[in-house]
Amino acid sequence: MPPLPSTAAELAERLLAGEKRALARAISLVENDDPEGWALVREIYPKTGRATMAGFTGPPGVGKSTLIGALVKNARERDREVAVLSIDPSSPFTKGALLGDRIRLTDHFLDPGVFIRSMASRGSLGGLSEATLQAALLMDASGKDDVFLETVGVGQAEVDIIDHADTVVLVLMPGSGDSIQALKAGVMEIPDVIVVNKADHPLTDTMIREIRGVLSLGPSTSWRVPIVRTEAARGVGVDELAEKLREHREHIEAEGTLQERRRRNLVNEVMQLATVRLRRRLEASIREDESVKELFEQVVERRLDPASAAAQLLEREL
Repeated sequence: MPPLPSTAAELAERLLAGEKRALARAISLVENDDPEGWALVREIYPKTGRATMAGFTGPPGVGKSTLIGALVKNARERDREVAVLSIDPSSPFTKGALLGDRIRLTDHFLDPGVFIRSMASRGSLGGLSEATLQAALLMDASGKDDVFLETVGVGQAEVDIIDHADTVVLVLMPGSGDSIQALKAGVMEIPDVIVVNKADHPLTDTMIREIRGVLSLGPSTSWRVPIVRTEAARGVGVDELAEKLREHREHIEAEGTLQERRRRNLVNEVMQLATVRLRRRLEASIREDESVKELFEQVVERRLDPASAAAQLLEREL
């Protein structure tokens, strides 16, 4: 393993000491696919695994950022160090974060015990950038007790957050057509905790009955998924939600499934990174290759089917 460059070694030392600016710089390096950033992750990786990671997903507009802000306040009252990583859809123009969820977390900007960062999904189907887990690992190594991951979720494709969190929270809102998407079985299998936010809505009880009906169709497990009513803007139900997050963490630790989840998460992360890098390498190697252009032309002219063309391309490259 090559030694760290002196600047990266110094950055790693500052990050492990909990310095905010060092953490921000390290995440930028990883997000920009800088080799120094990956060397840094390699250096700090043995120091990770201590933080509690909770992922929040759900349709846009249900109040995930407000809810996380309330949970951050709850954690800080218990003297816990917190980091928030918001994964936004990418702007089609700048490839940067589009929603800017940090705006809803401004109350915590000046708190030295809170670190907040937005990252762009960069077109990832599941709403998460390939660098997400790396950023979460850096937050973990910097001494944070809780890491909250937030992603936009609009349907069954938005399930990648399960590969990055110890506890998954699905946030819904009564009276929203988007929430019906989350009642599909593919999404309802994901959460460990379900939150019905903006629970002062008159359709709250109806939605909770619908959710319970869907959950009753699923397999019986040792953890019964709780449904928590909240009004995040007023702080209602936040203490109960924090308690359910603690209960789930204790449950998976006692059952021995925490390590299983993390094993699955890390294996998936390795496969995801390998896939992305193989695609980049493949695209770079075939960009100017006339024989590959001819192969694509055969597909366009319907003389060769896409699957056969892909098989030929893989056989040639590998």
